[in-house]
Amino acid sequence: MDELKLYTYIAVFGTFALYFAIAWWARAGSTSDFYVAGGGITPLQNGMAIGADWMSAASFISMAGMIAFMGYGGSVFLMGWTGGYVLLAMLLAPYMRKHGKFTVPEFIFDRYYSKTARIVAVICLIIASLTYIIGQMKGVGVAFSRFLEVDYGLGLGIGMFVVWVYAVLGGMKGITYTQIAQYVVMIFAYTIPAVFISLQLTGNPIPQLGLGSTLADGSGVYLLDKLDMVVTDLGFKEYTTANLGGGLNMFAYTMSLMIGTAGLPHVIMRFFTVPSVQAARQSAGYALVFIGLLYTVAPAVGAMARLNLMNTIEPTAGQNLEYAERPQWFKDWEQTGLLKYEDKNGDGKIQYTADKATNEMIKVDRDIMVLANPAIANLPNWVIALVAAGGLAAALSTAAGLLLAISSSISHDLMKGVLTPDLSEKNELLAGRVVMTIAILISGYLGLNPPGFAAGTVALAFGLAASSIFPALMMGIFSKKMSGKAAVTGMIAGIGVTMLYVFQHKGIMFIPGTSFLGGMGKDWFFGISPNAFGSVGALVNFAVAFAMLKVTGPAPAHIQEMVQNMRIPGNVSAAHDH
Repeated sequence: MDELKLYTYIAVFGTFALYFAIAWWARAGSTSDFYVAGGGITPLQNGMAIGADWMSAASFISMAGMIAFMGYGGSVFLMGWTGGYVLLAMLLAPYMRKHGKFTVPEFIFDRYYSKTARIVAVICLIIASLTYIIGQMKGVGVAFSRFLEVDYGLGLGIGMFVVWVYAVLGGMKGITYTQIAQYVVMIFAYTIPAVFISLQLTGNPIPQLGLGSTLADGSGVYLLDKLDMVVTDLGFKEYTTANLGGGLNMFAYTMSLMIGTAGLPHVIMRFFTVPSVQAARQSAGYALVFIGLLYTVAPAVGAMARLNLMNTIEPTAGQNLEYAERPQWFKDWEQTGLLKYEDKNGDGKIQYTADKATNEMIKVDRDIMVLANPAIANLPNWVIALVAAGGLAAALSTAAGLLLAISSSISHDLMKGVLTPDLSEKNELLAGRVVMTIAILISGYLGLNPPGFAAGTVALAFGLAASSIFPALMMGIFSKKMSGKAAVTGMIAGIGVTMLYVFQHKGIMFIPGTSFLGGMGKDWFFGISPNAFGSVGALVNFAVAFAMLKVTGPAPAHIQEMVQNMRIPGNVSAAHDH
């Protein structure tokens, strides 16, 4: 066995053993443990766990890959996800924590005094969460297939089994402590290679500063200027100015990611694991620091990965790499099918250009950039192994949080809340675990047939949450008069419009060949892409809800009083009263 394989096995299986041990030690004995870890997690611990829950495979594996290929346009992911987290921490989490109900549909049921509202919220939540999990499963499959040198499908299967063990066994309690361990693995795996590569290219060990520094070769050229020259020579858009389909689309995309973030239930649930509203606010602050550590490094990782990739394929200007002399990392990724070369002109050299007719790199999957980056830069094998463990930790931590959100929404909100109110705690716990198992199987199947690259798929999930859940929560907290019927109509209108636009472009339930644009052009609504349409769906949701409010009349007096009380600082009820 070669050295890299040995290190990879040690890093990956060592971290898995740690996750299993934590899950067994912190296994859930009650529904309160299963859903909110008994409400006894400290703000610092919760901040780390939120960081891990937050930084999914899309953040760890995909985001830098997209910044590498989109340049400035990829910044919508950084701005949207970070800004959305601030929205969530300031506008939603403290109020919902004060109210004391630990699932989003349960809060919506209380606030909108309607079982229909609760059911609509559960459906929206499941659609958004399942779409999000597909992205995580793609990340798991990509990482496993490369580093364990197994088929993508088998890699996905191993990942599903690992999540099943610690999510089903431990519930929120097991997941919280596992996510703390995963955050530590992740942050080391992301920053150590970035420090090495920044030192190599610019001589500056801090990647955030290295990105704006001159190259270490003594030429005096800035790294970003060099990258602009390299990519424009090959016909690609200039790296530092390329945007995503125009200013309006960039704005809509960022907005959709922001409000979608604030409406994603798996992160909101984390704020119920701490004992008080003050602790919820503190854990939000800690989490922002932990998230910032990785997010500020991502632009540097993306830019440096793109420069290294270009320099490998064209070591000196006008001189292309001989295919027979391609480096080992190139061969390794070719085996996974995520990197493909076709010798179109028969000269045995690799031409990589923006022109499809002459471009011989017919596939460079964006999702491989972070994982391949250390090998492209010739870093030591132990660093490459660490990145593999980090990528898996990122995907697994978020998948576990999402599965818990789906399981609690079905077992707690649908079964106990609507269908069988007299369900015992023991049976509710069992139902939660069965639902989680089914959700893992469904998400695994969708992971085998994913719609697009990981972060693009995730962007759709954010759009669905943005158009349905976020407006309902905002109106529930900040509009005393908003009635149940008006809110439900708004939610259905918002998610309906968004799904219609997305399916029109991407196919019904993302099935290839079922898109129905007809005579309409792509992105026909003011040039806004399907991934950015959640912000439009949210506006439709608000508009329909307030229009319906005029028809239905305001919420009853006791509901208005409850909302007023929720907004006044003061004592908080326990997060685990049923």
